[in-house]
Amino acid sequence: MTTPSENASTSTIPSASAKNRGPAAAFSRNAAAGLVRLFVSSLVGLVLPAYLTRHLPVKTFSAWVLILQLSAYVSYLDFGVQTGVAKYVAEYEAKADREGAARCASAGFAILLVAGLLGVLLTLILAWRVPQLFRDMPAFLYRDVRISVVLIGMSLSFGLASSAFSGIFLGLQRYAVPMAIAVINRILFMTVVCSAAFLRSGLAAMGTAAAAVNVLTALLQIAAWRKLAHTIRVSLFWVDRNTLKQMLGYCLVLAVWSASMLCISGLDVAIVAHYAFSETGFYSIATAPVNLIIAVLSATLVPLIPAASALSAQRTAVDMGRILSRVTRYTTLLLLLSGLPLLVGGYAVLRLWVGSVYALHSVRYLRILVLANILRSLCAPYATLVVATGKQKVATAAAVSEGLVNLTVSLYLASHMGAIGVALGTLLGALVSVSMHFVLSMHYTYKTLEISRTHLLLRGILRPSVIAVPSALLVPLWWSSAVASLNLQIWLTWALSTVLLLWFGSLTVEERNHVRTLVRGQIKLLVASN
Repeated sequence: MTTPSENASTSTIPSASAKNRGPAAAFSRNAAAGLVRLFVSSLVGLVLPAYLTRHLPVKTFSAWVLILQLSAYVSYLDFGVQTGVAKYVAEYEAKADREGAARCASAGFAILLVAGLLGVLLTLILAWRVPQLFRDMPAFLYRDVRISVVLIGMSLSFGLASSAFSGIFLGLQRYAVPMAIAVINRILFMTVVCSAAFLRSGLAAMGTAAAAVNVLTALLQIAAWRKLAHTIRVSLFWVDRNTLKQMLGYCLVLAVWSASMLCISGLDVAIVAHYAFSETGFYSIATAPVNLIIAVLSATLVPLIPAASALSAQRTAVDMGRILSRVTRYTTLLLLLSGLPLLVGGYAVLRLWVGSVYALHSVRYLRILVLANILRSLCAPYATLVVATGKQKVATAAAVSEGLVNLTVSLYLASHMGAIGVALGTLLGALVSVSMHFVLSMHYTYKTLEISRTHLLLRGILRPSVIAVPSALLVPLWWSSAVASLNLQIWLTWALSTVLLLWFGSLTVEERNHVRTLVRGQIKLLVASN
C-alpha cells in the first residue's frame, strides 16, 4: 500500500475521480484488514471460553476471568495516545512532512513509556490488594491470581509503550501490519492458555504463558516498524516541548474518555467479583458475545479515524455530515444484525457454546447487556468522526455522564441485587450517553458535522431499526424464560420477516440495485470460471 507522499510523487495533480476513490479505497482495504483481525479474535473469543468452561471448575474459571480483567486495566493508560499518533502521522503524511510525523510519533512514544511505568505500579498494587478486594474468592486461589496479575500486567505495560509503533502504521493507513501482529497474538494466546489448561498446570502457568505471548507481540511491533516504517523516525531525542504539548492537549480529552470507558465496561467484572464472586464466571460469559458485537463495530470504524482526518481538510461540513449519516445507518444495521439473534435465541446460543449450566445462569445478563451495548453504540460513528476531526472535547460531557451514571448505579444495585444490578447500570448509562450526544454534543459540533439531528435520528437510526420489529413482537416468548419456546416455524418466520424488512425497509433503492449488480457480477464470474 502506498503512502500519501508516495501517491503525490506519482501524480502531481490527481484527477477528481482519483481523489474521491483514494480515501474510500484505503478505508475499504483497512476495514477489510480489520475484519480479518476480527474473525480471528472472534474465533479465539468463542473457542477459548468454550474450552476453559469445560476444563476448569467454575471458581477457577471466574478467577482467570478476573485476572484478565485486572491486568487489562493497564491498557486504559493508553490515554488515547495511539489514536493521537495515528491522527498526526496521517495529517503530516498528507502534507509530505516526515519530520512533523516523526516528532509526533516520538512524543507519543515518550508519553506511552511513562504510561507503561504507571502500568507496572498499578499492577503491583492490584496484585497486593487481591485478598482485600475479593474476600469471597477461595483463599487457595490468591497466590496464583497474584502471580498471574503481576506477569500479565507487566507484559501489557511493555506492550503499551510499543503501541506507538502500531499508531504509526494506522496513521500511514497500513492497517494490515498491526492486524497481522494482533492475529498472531490471539492465536498464540489461545494455544498456550488451552495447552496449560489441558495439562492442568494451574493459573500461574496460564498467566506466565499469556505474559510471554504479550512480550513477543510487543517485540514484533517494534521489529515491524524498523523493517517497514522506519522512515517515520522514533527517538526520545526528537521530542520537543511544543509537540509534546500538542499531543498531550489532543489526548487529554481522550484520556477522560478512556476513564469513562473504564467506568462503563472496565470495572463490571471486578464489581461482580467484589459483591458476588460466585457469579463472576457466568457474568463474564454474558459479556463475551457483547464484546464480540463491539469488536465488529470497532474493526469497521477504527480505519475511519485517519481517513476522516484527511477528508476533513478537503471536504465541507455538509459533506462530513453526509458521511456521518451513511456510516450511522450502516452501523445501526450491523449492530442489529449481530445483536438480534442473541436477544431472540440467547439461551440456545449459550447452551451450544458453553453448556446448559452456564447458559442458564448467563442468559439474563446477556439480554440486558446486548440491549445496552446496541443502544450506546448507535452514536459510535459520531464519536469516531468527532475524534477524527479534533472536536472530541465537545463530546466529553456524554462520555463522562455515561461513565459516572454507569459506575454509580452499578455499585448501588450490585450491593442490593448482585450481578444483575451491574447489567442494569450499563443499560441506564447507555440511555444517558445517547441522550447527551443528541441533546448537547451534536449542537456544538454542527459547524464540523453539519447534519440535522432529526435527519440523523430518522434516516441513520430509526430507518434501519425497522428490522427489529419481528424480534420485538416475540419479546413475550424469548424474555419470559431461559428456555426460549420458539419452534422451527416461528424461527423461520422471524428470520424471513427480518430479511424482508432489511431489503425493502432499511436499504435504499440505490443500495438494492448495487447489491443486485454485485450478485450478478459474482454469478457471471462463477459461470465464466466453470
